[in-house]
Amino acid sequence: MRKIIAITQVTLDGVMQSPGGPEEDPTNGFTHGGWSQPHRVDDVLDQALGETIAGEFDLLLGRRTYEIFAGYWPNQDDNPVAKAFNKATKYVVTRSLDRLDWKKSQRIDDDVVAEIRQLKASDGPAVHIWGSSELLQTLIAAELVDEYRIWVFPVVLGEGKRLFESGVPPRGLTLVATRSTPRGVLVNTYHPAGPLPRG
Repeated sequence: MRKIIAITQVTLDGVMQSPGGPEEDPTNGFTHGGWSQPHRVDDVLDQALGETIAGEFDLLLGRRTYEIFAGYWPNQDDNPVAKAFNKATKYVVTRSLDRLDWKKSQRIDDDVVAEIRQLKASDGPAVHIWGSSELLQTLIAAELVDEYRIWVFPVVLGEGKRLFESGVPPRGLTLVATRSTPRGVLVNTYHPAGPLPRG
């Protein structure tokens, strides 16, 4: 049984859209892309990233995130993130891409939840899902996420795609690890704790 780990950068108000730059995801007229960058030069964040990419893992990506990653990481040979991503098997949820040119990429395009359940039940390393906001909503609703690694940045945007959108099932989370960076980023790890009690 594989573990599915969601790795997400969010603002204090829960927005995960386009943390790295304005070109990542301008959907719905979003103009705040790149909001994480002023807080990125940080040894604690670098350490957290290094720990995240250490060891073996595969990637599960939505179409937009795959296109961004595939256009960048294959050309960054000396970067530790690139080395980890390039050697990982990439499972890509898409019905629109005709070709997946990034090495070790495989398509998921039929019954997404059923195929990801099969992937999770198979032998292999943990599966990391980075970004991929729309796919992540599907996984959250199907209760397929085993761990959330959420980097909370001291930024409020008031709009944008959120990690937990309206309609996700009410669930508790257990905080299993936390640390803060000198620039005010919280690096938190949560495990699902089951349904909320009624009444």
